[in-house]
Amino acid sequence: MAFKHKSVLLEETVDGLAIKPDGIYVDGTLGGGGHAFEVCSRLNEQGRFIGIDQDAAAIEAASERLRDFGEKVTIIRSNYCEMKSRLHEIGVDKVDGIVIDLGVSSYQLDTAERGFSYRVDAPLDMRMDQRQQLTAREIVNTYSEADLFRVIRDYGEDKFAKNIAKHIVIERQKTPIETTGQLNEIIRHAIPMKFQKTAGHPSKRTFQAIRIELNRELDVLRESLDDMIEMLNPGGRICIITFHSLEDRIVKSAFRKNENPCICPSHFPVCVCGNVSKGKVITRKPILPSEEELEYNSRSKSAKLRIFERC
Repeated sequence: MAFKHKSVLLEETVDGLAIKPDGIYVDGTLGGGGHAFEVCSRLNEQGRFIGIDQDAAAIEAASERLRDFGEKVTIIRSNYCEMKSRLHEIGVDKVDGIVIDLGVSSYQLDTAERGFSYRVDAPLDMRMDQRQQLTAREIVNTYSEADLFRVIRDYGEDKFAKNIAKHIVIERQKTPIETTGQLNEIIRHAIPMKFQKTAGHPSKRTFQAIRIELNRELDVLRESLDDMIEMLNPGGRICIITFHSLEDRIVKSAFRKNENPCICPSHFPVCVCGNVSKGKVITRKPILPSEEELEYNSRSKSAKLRIFERC
C-alpha cells in the first residue's frame, strides 16, 4: 500500500511557522511529507529542511515526495525525542522552526497488518517503529489487571476501563489474545449495549490507550518540549498539532511554563527566582480545522494547533 496521509491544518501550520526563506526547519513527525513539502517550497537555496520519522514506510514515501528539493533536505529515521542529539550529529544546534503532528497517519490506520485499527482483524501490533520489540500483544496479554485499568482509564479516558480490563484478563486466561478482532469482541462484551449505540465504536478509546502506552507517546511529548523550544533561534516557532485532550493539555502547559517560568509566590512584589521567559504563546486559543477541511478530512475533527515563538 502506498503511504497516503492527508496533512491536517496544513496552511495554518505552515503559515504559523512564519518561514524565513534561508532558515532551518525541522518536521519531527515527517509522515508522508505533506507539511514538509509546503515548508520546502518556501525555502531558497540557502534554506535547509530536516525530516524525522521512526516509521520506515514514512521515510520511503517522504524521500520520494521531497526528492526534487535535492540537498536542502535531510531525512533521519528516529523518534523526535532524539531530535537534539540527532541534529547535533549533523552539525545543527539551532533551528528556525519545528513542526510536530501527533496524529496517526492514514497509512498506519489503513494498513491492516500494522494492527492500529479496530475496524479490521489483524495481529495486535501498533508499533510506530517496527524495530521495537514490544507490541500491543504483549501489553494485552502480560499487563496486570490494575495496569490495564490504569492505561485504559488514563490514556483512553474510558469510563468502562475497569470492566474492560477485567474482561481482558478473564479471556486471556482461556486463550492468548492475538488479534484486533479478538480484542474487539472482548471490549464489546465489557460495555453495555445502550452505550455502544450512542458513543461510537466501543473499541476506539481502548485501542488509543494501548497505542499511547506502547509507543510512550505522552512521555515522549512531555520530555521533549523544553528541549525543542531551547533549540529555536530568536523568533523561531514551534507548531504542534494534537488530537486528544491529554496531548493538548501537555502542550498548553509547557508553552505557558516557558512563557512565564516564574515560581515566586504571587504576593512577592518582584520576581526573585531568576527564571527567564523563553518566548511567547502565539495561540492563546488553539487553531481548529476549518469547516471546509472537516468536509474532506474527517480525521481532522479533533485536531488542535498551538504555536510558541522563541524570544
